[in-house]
Amino acid sequence: MTVPPSLPASPTPDTTRARILTEAARLFVASGYHGVSMREVAAAVGVTKPALYHHYADKEALFLAMLEGTLAGLARLVAHAGAQTGVRAQLETLVGDLLASAPEQRLGLQLAGELRHVSPERRRAFEEEYRRVWMGGLTRLIEEAARRGELRADLPPAVLTRALLALLYPLVTGAPTRDPQETAQALLSVYLDGATPRSPED
Repeated sequence: MTVPPSLPASPTPDTTRARILTEAARLFVASGYHGVSMREVAAAVGVTKPALYHHYADKEALFLAMLEGTLAGLARLVAHAGAQTGVRAQLETLVGDLLASAPEQRLGLQLAGELRHVSPERRRAFEEEYRRVWMGGLTRLIEEAARRGELRADLPPAVLTRALLALLYPLVTGAPTRDPQETAQALLSVYLDGATPRSPED
């Protein structure tokens, strides 16, 4: 009796969704929001257009799903950092994780540049979530460190958070530095220890 050959397994929804997001991100970065159609995304993924719409109701929903994936990654960075003991260990963990995910974060920044093309309501909802998850998460770390006496309590936590972001931003923008770890440690040292030399009495 001949055994019929086994059929290839159908792609699971999660696998298909991941492929959609990967291919869509590549297309959006290359051509911009208005330069990409759902038909092109479906063709790149190798699914039918109705199958694509089964996962994402429209192009805006697909685009925002990509940005939400980046935001979820940022939330994981904050949570991992917050699990460490002491602000120095927390920020070293945050910087290390940020460097490890730099390609993903660069992609997120490139996509975020196209956010202006989505509807005001959806853009506003995403921006509010971004502020809550990323800015809010970092601010909570800073507030807790200030309460423990590890950071200056005379500066508002929002100011300290913005200063930290200003130092971190170069790590995920532009071309990677020759030694990203060394750059990260230098930036972190400036943030935690200051840029001026200490006197022998310090």
